[in-house]
Amino acid sequence: MPRLIPALGLVLGLAACANGQTNLQKPVEPLGNFKLGHAAVVAPNIVKGPVSREASAEEWIAEVDKALEERFRRQAGDKYYHLGVSIEGYVLAQPGIPLVFSPKSALIVRVTVWDDAAGKKLNAEPEQITALESFSAETVVGSGVTQSKAEQMRNLSANVALQIEKWMRRMQKEEGWFGGLEANPPAAPEAARETPAGDAAEDSSPEVEAEDAA
Repeated sequence: MPRLIPALGLVLGLAACANGQTNLQKPVEPLGNFKLGHAAVVAPNIVKGPVSREASAEEWIAEVDKALEERFRRQAGDKYYHLGVSIEGYVLAQPGIPLVFSPKSALIVRVTVWDDAAGKKLNAEPEQITALESFSAETVVGSGVTQSKAEQMRNLSANVALQIEKWMRRMQKEEGWFGGLEANPPAAPEAARETPAGDAAEDSSPEVEAEDAA
């Protein structure tokens, strides 16, 4: 676990993540035959990074579990999969740190996906995923200055859930997870071209109806 300390320190120079909460407002894109069974979140050896606010393992577990449920319960596949997520480390930027350091909040997790029917893991080794705070007018000077701890944790948890989904979609494409890309429902056909009002009126005229009846 000490190897996470340098990794957490490096987040100061990384770019911000896509906004997981804003992304939830977009239409749901199918993820093959995926349907969430259980999301088990643990934090047995969580590491707090440098110059970070304090947050308990219990607080992190609650936030990450909520974010996973919110994101993955939207999927309506016909086969159950389970997510095992271990929270490894975090940085919650705090106020009072000189802006020259550009403090950023970050969350590191490790993820395992289980196939319920097969009773086995899809990835033999847990995938490590790092999520950073999203860029916004609020975070341009660091989220520690403009957001409460609760807001930081909520945003990071939503971002890490989005990063997990992106990884799962990559594995669907590259490794055939969740039935592969062919398991995605076909795209909805384009709406039929509207019939001109005149044609519609003509088709519904008494004469046409009478001919059809004959």
